[in-house]
Amino acid sequence: MTVLKEVKVALAGNPNCGKSSLFNALTGSHQKVGNFSGVTIEKHEGYVDYRNYRIRFVDLPGTYSLTAYSPEELVTRNYLIENSPDIVINVLEGPNLERNLLLTTQLMEMEVDLLVALNMYDEVQAQGIDIKVKQLQRLLGCHIVPTSAKKKEGLDSLLDHVIRVYEKDIEVKKNKLAFRPEVDKAIEEIAELLSREPELDKYNLRWLAIKLLENDKEVYNVVRQYPAWVKIELILQRVMQETEAVYKADPEIIITEDRYAFIRGAMQECMKLPRDKKLSLTDYIDLIVLNRALGLPIFLFVVWVIFHMTFTLGTPMMDGLDYLFGALADTVAPFLPNDTLRSVLVDGLIAGVGGVLIFLPNIVLLFIGLSFLEASGYMARAAFVVDKVMHRFGLHGKSFIPMITGFGCSIPAIMATRTLKSRSDRLATIMVIPFMSCGAKLPVYVLLAGAFFRPAVAANVMFGIYMFGIIVGLFSALVMKKTVLKSESEPFVMELPPYRWPSLRSVLVQAKVKAMMYLKKAGTIILLAVLLIWTFSNYPRNPELDAALDREIASIEQSIADETERQDAIIAVENRINAGQLEYSLAGRAGKLLEPVIKPLGFDWRIGIALVTGLAAKEIVVSTMGTIYSLGEADETSSELKTILKNDPAFDQATALSLMVFVLLYIPCVAAVGVMRKEIGEWKSVAFYGAYALTAAWIFSFITYRLAQLVL
Repeated sequence: MTVLKEVKVALAGNPNCGKSSLFNALTGSHQKVGNFSGVTIEKHEGYVDYRNYRIRFVDLPGTYSLTAYSPEELVTRNYLIENSPDIVINVLEGPNLERNLLLTTQLMEMEVDLLVALNMYDEVQAQGIDIKVKQLQRLLGCHIVPTSAKKKEGLDSLLDHVIRVYEKDIEVKKNKLAFRPEVDKAIEEIAELLSREPELDKYNLRWLAIKLLENDKEVYNVVRQYPAWVKIELILQRVMQETEAVYKADPEIIITEDRYAFIRGAMQECMKLPRDKKLSLTDYIDLIVLNRALGLPIFLFVVWVIFHMTFTLGTPMMDGLDYLFGALADTVAPFLPNDTLRSVLVDGLIAGVGGVLIFLPNIVLLFIGLSFLEASGYMARAAFVVDKVMHRFGLHGKSFIPMITGFGCSIPAIMATRTLKSRSDRLATIMVIPFMSCGAKLPVYVLLAGAFFRPAVAANVMFGIYMFGIIVGLFSALVMKKTVLKSESEPFVMELPPYRWPSLRSVLVQAKVKAMMYLKKAGTIILLAVLLIWTFSNYPRNPELDAALDREIASIEQSIADETERQDAIIAVENRINAGQLEYSLAGRAGKLLEPVIKPLGFDWRIGIALVTGLAAKEIVVSTMGTIYSLGEADETSSELKTILKNDPAFDQATALSLMVFVLLYIPCVAAVGVMRKEIGEWKSVAFYGAYALTAAWIFSFITYRLAQLVL
């Protein structure tokens, strides 16, 4: 058996350069997804076996530069420093070569073993752009391989070059960027001083010197702890005085200007655009989708299509999965004579696994839609269209789609925030998504609005609840971004990628990866939480009630001859006993313990129990109320439950409105909380959200209850 040599390759490039598509084309199904150490940024890894080599790829986050301003930039450059990949493939977008080269110059400064993939080369040729590849190779000091990830062209050539660079079988000599004399002299002096510190050997010393001249805080913190810092600081002060005297600018500006000067020179020497460049298809489409009058309606229509696809196509599949798990439970139950074991497996384990898997269709469909929008180039336009409005509330334009998706289900909506680069924007968006009324809350609204309001008013009440959730969400985001999540919102980049038709394979691969991440990462927490809530709702058991159930069933079987009447009587007894057992359980005790806290909202201990069990899933609030009122299984259409609630002196219109507001705003289902924890990466922020949501729910429910008592 041949032992394959391993080659570590990092893929680096700008957003929308086709880097991830190239990664998917190269690695196929040999992929895994995790997070980079200490951050929630996704880490895509994969490999391909080629000749006698196993080439392992890491798809680094898309970034425009290697400064220290964003998490993506830090992750990328820290990976290059600390993990020392054998080769770095810099993926360039051929039609927008000039914009992409800033990152290339910074990779050259790190003196990594560099290889350039000139991607989308089919578009370069189609647009009549002439790129002198060999001349550009000499200027950049590395091999350049034309590729097309979409058409899978140039992939073998790229892999051949990876092996050649790894084996040092190369013809192109590395090139160094030359800066102005004062800066170059300072770089050499600083690098020489740094060479005296053995602990800095893992860094490229010239790169460290450049970063110090650029006033890079991360590098400052690394270097200033060493003895050489005393002399380095003097050099930094000197060169700053020299550049200010000669160029009226500090070294950071000089370095940036010299990089762009190199890029402009390279473009003039190596790239020629067609003289009679006409408006492209992208230009014509943008005249419509970015139009002031048409842009927003078109965007809302696109959102509606994604939303409709996700939940209209997803609902039958969700219902099918629900039916399958119901059928599995019905099949397994008769083979388990022990009541406790049957309840654990059927009501706990099977229901818990079903609760995890039932959301898969929505997640897959949503990410197919989002991946298509991202890869096609429309997502950047969508963010641009709503960015101005969203920024007024401290959010990014890209926050809008996850928030709208939250009306269907919070789980895929929370996962959709990955399109946001700024952690602050992601956190704010994640924390307001549960305020959007997901589909699971609808049964509660339908039950209460139908029971306490005539149909015309009930429709207005439900519309008002939905709108109230949006208002609370937006103003919550504004408050958070001005206080606990205070930071500059992610800047909106005006560079819009050209429209492209994404490859079906790439879109499906991304959807599959997200689905597997949901199952692997969120599934364990969700399943554990569902089993925990089941335990709280079923234990401890009241032995007296169990004994009473046995006695009453035995009495019914002896006294009632008619089979139908006998079964109805047994069901009525079981419902009454189950209501008593629920009251006796930990969930029931929690409801009674909560009663003093929720009493000002118009709630009693029975509603407290329903809210506790509603943590498993919001629709369970309705079925729990059915159990509490001895009706057994009940849903939002149950006329009996509506009648009982209407006639209950503890329930009125004010209580119904207060309960709807509380269900709207309090903590979402454990599945959503589990996904929130995985996306945020820490419990502290989730705990803060929980405290904020409960506080907001209590305050707004209290206000609603008191105002309704005065008005109704």
